Amino acid sequence: MADDDGGFREFVDLRYGELLRIAYLLTGSAHDAEDLVQTALLKVMRRWRRIDDPFAYLRRAMANQHISVWHRVRSREVVGAEPPEHGGDDTAERVVRRHAVLAALRDLPPRTRVVVVLRYLDDLPEAEVAALLGWPVGTVKSHASRGLARLRAALGDRELTKGTQR
Repeated sequence: MADDDGGFREFVDLRYGELLRIAYLLTGSAHDAEDLVQTALLKVMRRWRRIDDPFAYLRRAMANQHISVWHRVRSREVVGAEPPEHGGDDTAERVVRRHAVLAALRDLPPRTRVVVVLRYLDDLPEAEVAALLGWPVGTVKSHASRGLARLRAALGDRELTKGTQR
């Protein structure tokens, strides 16, 4: 890449961690998250000077890429037995809850997972998620509603509230 990259390198240095977190929540795998971010960054790098909001563009590119890959492959990681119960240690309990939330996220259909991740874990308003994905707000609302219902069924209301705290 030429020395005159128009701030692309600085952007990547500044926002890579956030992009990786979103990608991890979408894929459920550190390796797949890295691949997803790298693929999206390659797409953005080619169009860098023409993109008004690169972070939004990258989120959309990652969401679309994740949905596309899922539709092509249609194979998801099978989560094994629940981790053993641990008592007392708050850190261990948080890890177990986080594991349960990530497993429940992996069980959501890809479009629903994208909406739940962007809406609740990336804390974007419905209108922004809709604009980002190019969907009507009603579609985002219905995916969010179905996703939360499935997460509540898998985790229970109490666990869902605890498990999503950062």
